[in-house]
Amino acid sequence: MLLHRAVVIVWLLTCVSSAMAIDLAPLTDFSKPELSEQRLRAALATANRDDALILQTQIARTYGIRGDFARAQEILRNIEPQVQTASAEARVYHALEFGRTLDSAKHPPQSQTPEVKELARSAYLRAFELAKAERLDGLAVDALHMLAFVDTAPLDQLKWGQEALAIVDASAQPSAKKWEASLRNNIGYALHQLGRYGEALVQFRQAVALRERAEDAEATRAAHWMVAWTLRALNRIDEALEIQLRLERESDAAGAPDPYVFEELEILYRERGDEVRARQYSERRKALAE
Repeated sequence: MLLHRAVVIVWLLTCVSSAMAIDLAPLTDFSKPELSEQRLRAALATANRDDALILQTQIARTYGIRGDFARAQEILRNIEPQVQTASAEARVYHALEFGRTLDSAKHPPQSQTPEVKELARSAYLRAFELAKAERLDGLAVDALHMLAFVDTAPLDQLKWGQEALAIVDASAQPSAKKWEASLRNNIGYALHQLGRYGEALVQFRQAVALRERAEDAEATRAAHWMVAWTLRALNRIDEALEIQLRLERESDAAGAPDPYVFEELEILYRERGDEVRARQYSERRKALAE
C-alpha cells in the first residue's frame, strides 16, 4: 500500500506541463484522457506544422495513459519522418512520448524486460540531451524524471532526482519551476527507501511548503502524508499521529476518505498498543476497498 501511495504522488509529476509554442495546459487533463484527446484533436485544425506534431505526441500520450501502448506507438511512428526535420521541441516531445510507451508508471512489471528498459532509457536520454542543449528546461526535467522509472534502484532514483532538481534551481523558466515540489517528493522517497529518514523529512517538508503555496488541497494533503509517514519511521509517533488525524478530518470533509491515511492510523495506533482503534481504521480501509 505504501509503495502505491508513492506511485500516486509520482504520477502527479507526470502531469506537469512544459513550455512550448502552443499551450497544452488548457487542452490536457490526463485524469481524463478521452477528453484530452478530443481537445488535442480539435486544436490540430488551427495548429502550425510544429505545433501539430507536438499535439499528436500528446494524443499518443492519452492512449498510453489508457494502456493502449500499441496505438500510442503507431501514432508516433506515423509522424516520425516529419519530426526529424521539425523544431527541437517537437523532437524532444516525440522522444519523451516514445519512451513513455515503453516504460512508465502505467506499465505492468512483467512488460519491463532489460531490452525494453534499454530502449526507453535511450529515448529519455535522447530527449534530455536535446532539451538541455536547447534550454528547454521543463522538458529536460521531464526526461530525467522519467529515467527514474527505468532505473528503479533508490540510489539511481536519487541521482536522477537530484540532477533534475539542479536544473530547476538554476532555471528561471516557469515550466521547470513547476516541477520542484514533485521532485522533492521523489528525492525524499528515494532517501526514505535508503533509510536516510532525516534527510527525507527535510525534502518532504520543503515539498509541503511548495504545495501549500500552489493551493492544491489534494496534493498538499499527500505531501503532509509523506511527512507523517517519515516521522513514523523516525519513531516520532505522536507527531505522525497528529498529522494523520488531521488528514483524516480534511479528507472526510472533502468527501474523499483516504485509505492510505487509514492504513497509517492503523499502524500508529498499533504502535501505541491501542488495538481497538487500530481495528477501527483497518475496517474503514477495507470498507473503501469493497
